[in-house]
Amino acid sequence: ASRRPWWGCSRGFPKSPPGRREQGPPCLQQRCGFRKATRKPESKKVEEELGPAHNESSETAVQRRTPTPHWDHPPSTPRAFGRLFRPFVFTVGVTGFSFGSAAIWQYESLKSRVQSYFDELRADWLEKVKPQKRGDVRKEINQWWNSLTEGQRTVTGIIAANAIVFCLWRVPSLQRFMIRYFTANPASRTLCSPMILSTFSHFSFFHMAANMYVLWSFSTSAVSMLGREQFVAVYLSAGVVSTFVSYVCKMVTGRFGPSLGASGAIMTILAAVCTKIPEAKLAIIFLPMFTFSAGNALKAIVAMDTAGLVLGWKFFDHASHLGGAMFGIWYILFGHELIWKNREPFVKIWHDFRTRRGPGGGGGGDRGGAI
Repeated sequence: ASRRPWWGCSRGFPKSPPGRREQGPPCLQQRCGFRKATRKPESKKVEEELGPAHNESSETAVQRRTPTPHWDHPPSTPRAFGRLFRPFVFTVGVTGFSFGSAAIWQYESLKSRVQSYFDELRADWLEKVKPQKRGDVRKEINQWWNSLTEGQRTVTGIIAANAIVFCLWRVPSLQRFMIRYFTANPASRTLCSPMILSTFSHFSFFHMAANMYVLWSFSTSAVSMLGREQFVAVYLSAGVVSTFVSYVCKMVTGRFGPSLGASGAIMTILAAVCTKIPEAKLAIIFLPMFTFSAGNALKAIVAMDTAGLVLGWKFFDHASHLGGAMFGIWYILFGHELIWKNREPFVKIWHDFRTRRGPGGGGGGDRGGAI
């Protein structure tokens, strides 16, 4: 799994003149005393969305394929670190909202379990009474869905979301929108929403396929260990936490550039499973004959990403990988006790709210209160 830096779309961007972040109104220059110089072409609005001085060199623009942007004037250090305040608040807010929503989700699931039990009995009785149809596509889909583990069913929605975003990258008219909101870059004008949206964003099919395969492989163990509600909360929180760590490292090192991919969140899931079950045996898909323990695999991944961060490797976003791995290790050792096991007061508040909406409260609370 790899959260990879992304360096633009299929079109080149004009390079701004030295000393300017973008081209403004053209200046007038006199020629022969009376004639004025022609107006310079205005720079494209894409530069405003990518942030200050996010341009290409003329040689790279000719390639027309995944060009590398040129950063002429990164933001100054005081201003750069001041820009991290909003992403930090956004990270805390998304994390709290994710775990709060997961606690409510689990509460509602428990309340509806009895009703679901009777619905399943009635569905089984109707299935036996009505005549069987050959080649019923819906029935085959239901059989396939029921054959999946709870973890695989949980991550199916995540995989579907990544596939949809991948298809959106193929629409030329959406390129500007995708660059602005689905790539995470601390030098961009849009800082917060890409922290979560970039977690579901892949420009390369191989990148997406590798990440989704790892997520699918670890989903059964992770959901069995955490439960589906807690798993989703950890996954969403890991996305913003790993992106925030990437922001901080880019500000410190000055190596700016947009990144996208789910591997920061996937590293959290992988690290959580390897920390909880370090003796589990893993293998590489292309080399199944070589096995190694989960604990050793986690150590090797952390060591590789640490070396990549120190040495300045640019193929992967190593800071995001390390942020995700550290968050996964912390959550298994401390976070589960501090966050998830202390959710009862919040659930009680929600229970009281649902009870007040019960008989006489109107709305949809009658059914929930009765259950």
